[in-house]
Amino acid sequence: MPDGNGLKGTAEIIKLLKAADENTLIVCLISGGGSALLVAPCEGITFSEKQKVTELLLKAGADIFELNTVRKHISKVKGGRLAEIAYPTRVISLILSDVIGDRLDVIASGPTSPDTTTYRDALRVLEKFQLIEKVPKNVIDVLNRGVNSLIPETPKEGNIIFDHVENIIIGSNKIALSAAKEKAEVLGYNAIILSSEISGEAREVGRWLAQTAIDIQKDKHYRKPICLISGGETTVTVKGTGTGGRNMELALSFAIEIEGTNGINLLSAGTDGTDGPTDAAGAIIDGKTVKKARAAGINPEKYLDNNDSYNFFKETDELFITGPTGTNVMDIQIVLIE
Repeated sequence: MPDGNGLKGTAEIIKLLKAADENTLIVCLISGGGSALLVAPCEGITFSEKQKVTELLLKAGADIFELNTVRKHISKVKGGRLAEIAYPTRVISLILSDVIGDRLDVIASGPTSPDTTTYRDALRVLEKFQLIEKVPKNVIDVLNRGVNSLIPETPKEGNIIFDHVENIIIGSNKIALSAAKEKAEVLGYNAIILSSEISGEAREVGRWLAQTAIDIQKDKHYRKPICLISGGETTVTVKGTGTGGRNMELALSFAIEIEGTNGINLLSAGTDGTDGPTDAAGAIIDGKTVKKARAAGINPEKYLDNNDSYNFFKETDELFITGPTGTNVMDIQIVLIE
């Protein structure tokens, strides 16, 4: 979620860029979370209205592509508009990707990249999640003005402003998974990368990943012990009133699925050290997690239904707390199979 500090910081960045000229070199460092940190609402939209739109889309289960499509069209700096402000200054952007497929126009909402989406696309996202009547009227007005060409579109491929911009990805989920695989092999595991593009509802992915682990554990063709590695970014459609995050929700779903199974352990965590609005990066669970919870009178299904995975794992003492890591290349799941 954007906050007041991001608003002030972005104002300083804009001031800095406007003071630059064609003889200046701007080195721009972009990471995941940039969409929330780099915030400057466009004309006609207040900061609180932008916060409201973000909150509604997150709770509705919009993925990062959908969320950033809307963000780019209600911002002064996203969707290539930071490069527009900087032009004709030369810009080199060094980028840490937190987006599936490493799409430059989606990472941090692509402040120095050509935008592939339109005002019409942004409206379609709000329509998909039935938010047209819920978002502030000023937001709809701006998007409609854009659709009717009354205000400029975000800069597209071929625009002259990008002639002076170079975007370079220096870190990604794929790189992180490869490093994890190398380390697992050093530790003696038969390491397998399942995918770096895991997406969808966190609880559904948790069930799928658990069934995959169970099937592989039973398959005699696989050399044990095994380390399954995956990454990406799931979503949570919030229907309850609890506290949690996509990694903890995935882990709770996984734990319910492998209840009573021996020899399977899971870590699901955000590489930035934060999962949802909590102090945990994720959770570490095994086949005993749910069994122990039930014995203590804790109903895991109720916690899952209430999107309260954080408090479930607080009760079972299985939260994975690292503190902020200073980077963000999406989420990682590691499954150890004996």
